[in-house]
Amino acid sequence: MTSLAAYGGLFVAAFLAATLLPAQSEAVLAGLIIKDQFSLALLIAVATFGNVLGSWINWLLGRQVERFKDRRWFPAGPAALERAERWYRRYGRWSLLLAWVPIIGDPLTLVAGMLKEPLWSFLALVGTSKLTRYLAVAAAAQGFV
Repeated sequence: MTSLAAYGGLFVAAFLAATLLPAQSEAVLAGLIIKDQFSLALLIAVATFGNVLGSWINWLLGRQVERFKDRRWFPAGPAALERAERWYRRYGRWSLLLAWVPIIGDPLTLVAGMLKEPLWSFLALVGTSKLTRYLAVAAAAQGFV
């Protein structure tokens, strides 16, 4: 596997995993780490960047959610949006530190856009969340190397 394919595949997996589409990036990252052929720091950076970029797309969709939420292709149902909005209203921007959590994380990033969270704080909190998760995955995967 070439480096470009490895890093590109990881980026795509991380990006898709952060959108409201079902995807898995942790397994891709762990597999590449276990393979022990690529820069650990670069793998973590690529995964984090791709995942934060995908979350930013959710934030952008949230800014436009009123226009799109009734469309058949829209990936979040009313119940998921309502649950995420309750979390966000209760815990505020700090709930974005849970952006890495399966099922609730992606809708939280969408709701942050809906509720007009400033981009700077969104990126700081989501970036911290995603980086921390990938560091934990990397630490666990290194136990297998």
